[in-house]
Amino acid sequence: MPEFDRILKGGTIVDGLRTPRFRADVGIREGRIARIGSLQAREADEVLDAEGLIVAPGFVDLHTHYDSQLFWDPWCTISGWHGVTSVAIGNCGFGFAPCKPEYRQRSMQTMERNEAVRVATMEAGMPWDWETYPEFLDSVDRAPKGLNVLSYVGLNPLMSYVMGHEAAKSRRATASEMAEMCRLLDEALDAGSCGFSAQILGENSVQRDFDGTPMITDTMHAEDLAALAGVLQKKGRGFIQLAAPPELAEIVAEASGRPIVWNALVLLPDHHGITMGFYKDLLRWLEEANARGLRIFGQALTAQNNYEFTLDEWNLFDSFASWRAITQGGAEERMRRMADPQLRAAVKAEYKEDRRAVGATVTRIVDLVISDVGDERFRELEGHSIGELALESGKHAIDAMLDLAVADQLRTRFVTPPQEIDLDAMREVVNSPYALPGVSDGGAHMKFITLGRYPTEFLSLLVREQGLMDLEQAHWRLSAYPALAAGFRDRGFLREGGAADLVVYDYENLEILPSERLHDFPAGDWRLACKARGYRYTLVNGEVTFVDGTCTGRTPGRLLRHGVH
Repeated sequence: MPEFDRILKGGTIVDGLRTPRFRADVGIREGRIARIGSLQAREADEVLDAEGLIVAPGFVDLHTHYDSQLFWDPWCTISGWHGVTSVAIGNCGFGFAPCKPEYRQRSMQTMERNEAVRVATMEAGMPWDWETYPEFLDSVDRAPKGLNVLSYVGLNPLMSYVMGHEAAKSRRATASEMAEMCRLLDEALDAGSCGFSAQILGENSVQRDFDGTPMITDTMHAEDLAALAGVLQKKGRGFIQLAAPPELAEIVAEASGRPIVWNALVLLPDHHGITMGFYKDLLRWLEEANARGLRIFGQALTAQNNYEFTLDEWNLFDSFASWRAITQGGAEERMRRMADPQLRAAVKAEYKEDRRAVGATVTRIVDLVISDVGDERFRELEGHSIGELALESGKHAIDAMLDLAVADQLRTRFVTPPQEIDLDAMREVVNSPYALPGVSDGGAHMKFITLGRYPTEFLSLLVREQGLMDLEQAHWRLSAYPALAAGFRDRGFLREGGAADLVVYDYENLEILPSERLHDFPAGDWRLACKARGYRYTLVNGEVTFVDGTCTGRTPGRLLRHGVH
């Protein structure tokens, strides 16, 4: 009987531990790396040719929102297409557990506006066979998975479950309510949650509820947050994801004594329109906080922050009250609101042409490009900017944009123009000792952005083309370092005895493919996606899940019960 289930033969190993690359074979048995060295083909049931290719640990993505999608897409694409083998769900305080049956519809409505996944899609694709958080983890455990899944407890559903949705938004928890939330969080940790997550972005948060109000945690009191952090301190394990001001992250780090994955370390406002400060000040803060014993990792937005959108489902201007007023409801309601002179006047009153960031944009409104239109009458406008359209028509830029969108039945697609990266600044960020690449938001905003491509962009653009670091450092950043932050003991690196989560790829020819609309979600829903070229094999727990970008249909992924599995 062969000693190995499969051998990766003749590849160049970059092990994720910053070891200088070396040529060797990898023998895999029962989902683990059994041997690294010179192996004979006859020793395995299957031999995968890795000659001339890089063999590296699969990527670990700690910021995704595949909480619903994983139930109908076991490979959590687009992440699965880009070499990701482990993801963390439940970020930003969002999620679907715990949830009482009568709150399921409300829960999905909240996620519809935030993640651009329709309620009908979630209804058709989610089993909803849980109420409590441990029951949710059991459901994820039963579901076929093409990669490994780690899960936070989102504080929005936790607070809603105990206090009721509206009460949780309008007041602090009582002593008995806080005791119950702490008990449920303790129970979730025992079941295998990795910790909790929350966004605290205030009254003008861009990630809002379906009715335009802030999310529950956006206005959460610091003392309540610290009380929940204390549960992790008593357990002595787990970690926390926060999108919050730095001073609040410090309070949580002090109260929990646990690592904090903090969002987001960015050069410019991110796709939510958020920056917590100038990047040099944030790097200095991370260094000083860690020197004081606060383990805070800055999750860095390293992919080019571009997007494309139509106004029928767009919500990433939600930090502006005037935009919220015209982007509520379905397409017909939105068009009526956009045509309303008073509502439009309010948008123009908030508009500043020289503003670099408007809501979620990293460009000026006048620089947005008309990518394509639905009505042939407007075909000649494709490729022109809003600024050019405004100048030609003699209109205000907002009028030019909204008049076109309404006349085209909200089918006009607007895109960010090509962006230039400040390479010196990006070099500082990605080489910070406290920076984790990521903020993929995989599973979220999926009609607007494709940031789940970040591992491929990191390797092909920042490393190969721009030389911001060597390949050994890059794979440590993409795999081993986030695995360490998450408390993994056997993933994120290639070592005998470790889990066989690997990517095998052609370094010189690795590239991101153009974005495309895929109509592959339940209930006829669509998403914006982009695939990659150059990944020969992706392996999860020793099984091949993708070959040259094509899914094998295998689902060897696992629920990673933190502190249990």
